[in-house]
Amino acid sequence: MTELQTGISGVAVLLVLLLAGMPIGISLGLVGFVGLGVILGLEPALIKAGVIVVETLTRYELGTLPLFLLMAHLCSAANASRDFFDAAARLIGHRRGGLAFASVGGCAAFGAVNGSSLATAATMGLVALPEMRKRGYSDSLATGCIAAGGTLGQMIPPSGALIVFGIIAEQSIGRLFTAAIVPGLTQLGLYFVVIWLVSAWRPEAAPPSDRSDWAQRLAAIGRVWDLLALVLLVICGIAIGWLTPTEAASIGAVGALLLCRRRRRLNLDVLRSALQDTLVTSGLIFAVIIGSLIFSVFISVTGVADAVAGAAVEASLGPVASMLLVAAALLLLGSVLDGLALMLLATPIVMPIVAEAGLSPIWFGIFLVRAMEIGFVHPPIGLNLYVIQGIAPDVSLGQIFRGVIPFLVSDLFHLLLLILFPAMVLWLPGLLR
Repeated sequence: MTELQTGISGVAVLLVLLLAGMPIGISLGLVGFVGLGVILGLEPALIKAGVIVVETLTRYELGTLPLFLLMAHLCSAANASRDFFDAAARLIGHRRGGLAFASVGGCAAFGAVNGSSLATAATMGLVALPEMRKRGYSDSLATGCIAAGGTLGQMIPPSGALIVFGIIAEQSIGRLFTAAIVPGLTQLGLYFVVIWLVSAWRPEAAPPSDRSDWAQRLAAIGRVWDLLALVLLVICGIAIGWLTPTEAASIGAVGALLLCRRRRRLNLDVLRSALQDTLVTSGLIFAVIIGSLIFSVFISVTGVADAVAGAAVEASLGPVASMLLVAAALLLLGSVLDGLALMLLATPIVMPIVAEAGLSPIWFGIFLVRAMEIGFVHPPIGLNLYVIQGIAPDVSLGQIFRGVIPFLVSDLFHLLLLILFPAMVLWLPGLLR
């Protein structure tokens, strides 16, 4: 068996393991290590794997991840999700579709401090879904907007997925965060358009609520100004270049701790739970990163990535056609694979195609995370859909699927815009460089 055949076999085995439910990090590391053992021998494979483990765990930028996770857990303890939704609902809830707008806006704001699609969908679902259903919103619109809005957690910086991509692709996390701002805002805008269209087409699906007076609105805004200030400090500090991602994460974690204390929600149990959840999640993600890097070395040694890039060059499709083909493949795989698994599998294989097409790795990172997000709401495996169904078990999966379809159409349109207009991603990093 040639090295290329070994590489192709390894990719096939990895897909089988992932579909069988084996943890992502273990699957990637196991296939990569065994493949390196077959090609290089057991001792070189052990040495290479050991070097990857040590180099990864001693990387300075890796400290960004646990600090942002700690910030997210502390902000959750400070009741950020409920406060964000309440502020938005007080401002626009009286309009038709206002609570749906508030839910998606709350997802964007909470996603900026959380960075996780699943956590954003779950937390905002617990807060916003009962309110919308109580006010007469249709189950399909209520569940669909929260499932889709949850994906904003991966795009609005700081994002755990972008941190992971930056590490495995050796790209600047700060530039990735800056590049994600415009796509994140345009994604949010398209969701607003979808809600407006659905509300106009089916007015009974999104009835207006009672109007809040300005005293109630100002009180609601007063409960979120400190959280918004912290988020803006972190994001703007990175974008403008005042702070490195690690420095911003440190400020964010300390700021979240102070906000928790200011809101009188900080105690030993909260702190212990936040630290424990941060350590557990960080450990799992570190294992995924290490496994992915071992698998990337295996793919590189076998020549699979070079073969794929060579096939793309021979086809002479051009950058747009090449990325449309890649997008179709990612969306197909995203219907059966977890989003993170899709990103880690695709990165070492598709990166050479991106380089041959003359596209920026920063652009590809945003494009890949955007495709990964679609997987979170793509039937039949979209995890956000099942999270929402777990929150509202009396709502059928069929209703949730129907509710998310308009948002899924806007997602596909947004992905097409990113391919046709790469400046959506690259303009802001270039302006602020």
